[in-house]
Amino acid sequence: MNPAVILLLGSFLFMLFIRIPIAFSLGLSTMITALYLNLPPMVVVQQMVSGINSFSLMAIPFFIIAGEIMGQGGISDRLIKFSNVIIGWMRGGLAMVNILASMFFGGISGSSVADVSSIGSIMIPMMEQKGYDKDYSINVTITSSVQGIIIPPSHNMIIYALAAGGGISVAKLFLAGIVPGVTLGIALMILSYFIAAKRNYPREEKVSFKEALRITRDSLLGLLTAVIIIGGVTTGIFTATESAAIAAVYAFIITFFVYRDIPLKKFIDILRNSLSTLAMVVAIIATSSAFAWMMSYLQVPKMITDGLLHLSDNPVVILLIVNLVLLFLGTIMDMAPLILIATPILLPVVTSVGMNPITFGVVMMLNLGVGLLTPPVGSTLFVGCSIGNAPIEKIAKSLMPFYIVLVIMVLLLTFVPGLTLWLPKLLMG
Repeated sequence: MNPAVILLLGSFLFMLFIRIPIAFSLGLSTMITALYLNLPPMVVVQQMVSGINSFSLMAIPFFIIAGEIMGQGGISDRLIKFSNVIIGWMRGGLAMVNILASMFFGGISGSSVADVSSIGSIMIPMMEQKGYDKDYSINVTITSSVQGIIIPPSHNMIIYALAAGGGISVAKLFLAGIVPGVTLGIALMILSYFIAAKRNYPREEKVSFKEALRITRDSLLGLLTAVIIIGGVTTGIFTATESAAIAAVYAFIITFFVYRDIPLKKFIDILRNSLSTLAMVVAIIATSSAFAWMMSYLQVPKMITDGLLHLSDNPVVILLIVNLVLLFLGTIMDMAPLILIATPILLPVVTSVGMNPITFGVVMMLNLGVGLLTPPVGSTLFVGCSIGNAPIEKIAKSLMPFYIVLVIMVLLLTFVPGLTLWLPKLLMG
């Protein structure tokens, strides 16, 4: 292997091991390798600037702000009540409510961690109070939050489109995530119902018709945020960036002038939190872009593609290997940099065996979503355990049935492309 490749990957992994923040690890390993190759350091800086010099990325801050506003502005509580109206009457009703609320919230925040922070802070204590086991309450909350990664809007989908070279339609990616997201939610509900029936968890009291109408009317205002984004993008009325900006303005109006659960001065804190998240995302995108460029310069994607294709000429085997690689990498790296690094490497591999790039985008999101629930990185798992005040080892062990459902879903998306491609073809051709 080329010594420069060993230096690039080895220095990066070493810095991760000694807990240097990932953005710095990516940037420093790229710069060290550039100096070793006698490349001008300014080339690395130019690649970092080029990586964030994209109009499509303008959608990300608006999505982050809209999700932050709705997350702090009372929408999560309304979605929980709305979900209870629909499905709370079933055995283990609060678990079903939790999953359905996460599905709805995913269409607003697009973030697994934001979902757990908002929905989980309400649902986990509520479920424990009603007699649900702590491990079950946390398991349902964190696994259902993965829906938020694939149900639009998802800023990770935009990052994937950018990493794929900009030739993939963000609108089609958004549409491609709807059916898998809903299917995943239904699968988690089925599993949760069987566990609830076995443990004899309670049902929720039915809501009166008049109260149900009030709750529905109150919740639909918040859910329109997702409708604006998806409808605007898929019909061509807005670009992804324009729809994100309009959704942020709409979320601001609904939260502060209709719901009015928080004072207007709270908006400063929301902007501060959004800026903190955005700074981290932009730094990771910039350094990941330079790192990905260096790998391309060293022909790492070609080496890996050739290596995988030499292992087997069977498309099923190759796709299984790609999924295993993504599942493993998702356990040791954060999602955004991994999308930027892995996409240029693995996309040529999967397209060479016939997988559609849009399908691969959704498959990648779900694989990396499983990584968010798995130590040692597992940010969603950590947040859920923190909210539920439970040890990570215990919760990770009890997650096994939910892991099985998620892995089965990954395989379905991989080998049944109609799940991802049917809706984009139907609505956009």
